[in-house]
Amino acid sequence: MRSVGVSHIGKVRSENQDKIFFSDQPVGKLNSLYIVADGMGGHQAGGYASSYTVDRFVELLEESEEDDVIASMKTAVSTVNQEMIQKCRENEEYAGMGTTMVAAVVSGSTVTVMNIGDSRLYYGARDLKQITVDHSYVEELIQAGALLREQGRLHPKKNVITRAIGAAFAEPDFFQFEAKEGYLLLCSDGLTNMIEDDELKELLLDHSQLENKAGQMAARANEYGGKDNISLVIVDLKK
Repeated sequence: MRSVGVSHIGKVRSENQDKIFFSDQPVGKLNSLYIVADGMGGHQAGGYASSYTVDRFVELLEESEEDDVIASMKTAVSTVNQEMIQKCRENEEYAGMGTTMVAAVVSGSTVTVMNIGDSRLYYGARDLKQITVDHSYVEELIQAGALLREQGRLHPKKNVITRAIGAAFAEPDFFQFEAKEGYLLLCSDGLTNMIEDDELKELLLDHSQLENKAGQMAARANEYGGKDNISLVIVDLKK
């Protein structure tokens, strides 16, 4: 198993408010850990939110004595969320800050995924499948049948998220599936808003080296406008 990560400021933003983490080695009692977080907030608050969340989340998992993967991640993200809310209350510069986060752990052939917000995880083998479900206003419209999925990409409120770390409602969703080969793609919406899933599939499943796949995705998102920070982690599940 091997992973690579890329985080690029894009062509429009004045700073990179994303944060990534990837480790093929154990983190505490977890066999591996991969994270992409997309911060939000004025000035430097968004960058602080994503960096603090990822660093603290990793720290808590390193210290955790919990054997169950989901329980340890749930406890860690709850702690981080409460700390973030407290920081918002104590410092006006941080008021309203928050971050999305998608995280994955691979234990043998079992992949455990956690997400809050609209950063995503895809699994690619012969095809590309989105595992996570966005916590967003547009996704709620799609699930309710009020909007077609292809219409969602152009919706004016496509960036309105309904859950975030640092917000009152930060309940994560968890997914588990079995996979012995193929790729995981964790990414911020700076990638998925620029590149459609069919093209992501082509880039992920081509025969180039792992580093090339990641670099090509970031470059392609920039070619299409680079309207947001672009962050991704790719994991090759082959043992």
